[in-house]
Order: sequence, then C-alpha cells, then structure tokens
Amino acid sequence: MNQLEKLTELMGRGVSWCTLFIVLMTLTVVVLRYVFNTGATALQESALYLHGAVFTMAAGYTLKHDGHVRVDIFYRRFSIRARHWVDFLGTLLLLMPVCLFILYSSYDYVLASWRVGESSVEAGGLAHVYLQKSLLLLLVVSLLLQGTVELVRHGVALFNSDDCDSVSGKDGKPGGDQ
Repeated sequence: MNQLEKLTELMGRGVSWCTLFIVLMTLTVVVLRYVFNTGATALQESALYLHGAVFTMAAGYTLKHDGHVRVDIFYRRFSIRARHWVDFLGTLLLLMPVCLFILYSSYDYVLASWRVGESSVEAGGLAHVYLQKSLLLLLVVSLLLQGTVELVRHGVALFNSDDCDSVSGKDGKPGGDQ
C-alpha cells in the first residue's frame, strides 16, 4: 500500500507544476492578444487542456490529503471510530461505484476518440485531442488506487484495532498524512 501512496504523491506533486505552466501560457495568450493583437489558439487550448489534466490527474492526491469537499456538519463531531466508518463506507459505497461508473461511461467515448485520431475543431488548434480525453481514464485509475489505500487504512483501523487513533492522521482525523 505504501507504494500506491508514493505513486499518488508523485503524480500529485508532478502535476502541481502544471499550474505554473498554465499561468505562464495564459499570460502569454493575454499579452499576444492585447499587446500584439494576435491570437494563439494552440497555446490557449494547451492551457485549457493542462487545466483539465491538473484536475483529473490530481484527484487521487487530493483524496490522499483529504482535500475534497466534505460537508462535515456531523462528521467533525464524530468519534475517531465513527469517522473511520464514514470514510470506509463512503469509499466502498460511493467512491468505488462512481469510479466504476465513470470508467464504464467514458471508455467507449475515449476509445472512439482514439479511433478517429480526434483533433481540435478550431483553426490552428491542437491535434491529439484523444490524449486529453484519455485523462478521464487516468482520473479513474488515480482515484481507484488511492481509494484502495483508503479502504485498507480505514478497514485496518476498524477491524484490526480497538484503538482507532493508532492509524489516525496527525490532526486526529482518520487517514491524513502519515
């Protein structure tokens, strides 16, 4: 499991550098448009596609660091054991089925894009749009990998220990950075 977490961490940290490139590309597009009165469709699309890559490829990293949106009106008042139950059942009954649904519903979509070698419809746009669409599958893989780690972590806390604090994060939350 430690190797899966290292992979998730590496992907998240690697893709975080893309945000710098997005800012630089966007700045370049704005300067080209308003200073030099010229467009850069390929550069603009690159920034857009990179933006999508950041969100799809960093999903597992965000899950690992408990950074997804959580409505914790009740959760924050739960005991550590109850939090482990919520996270375990949420991962098992919500995250995993949603990932499998995304995989099922996007697989043919991505495959069709590869078959035709889909490219941008914009004049001067990017070729290889099918690579961008393939990120949907990487989204699923990253979430399933980190979701498996989360299931094991919370399962160990619930089923192999009387003291759930032993596998809690530094902040007292189940999971977290370890």
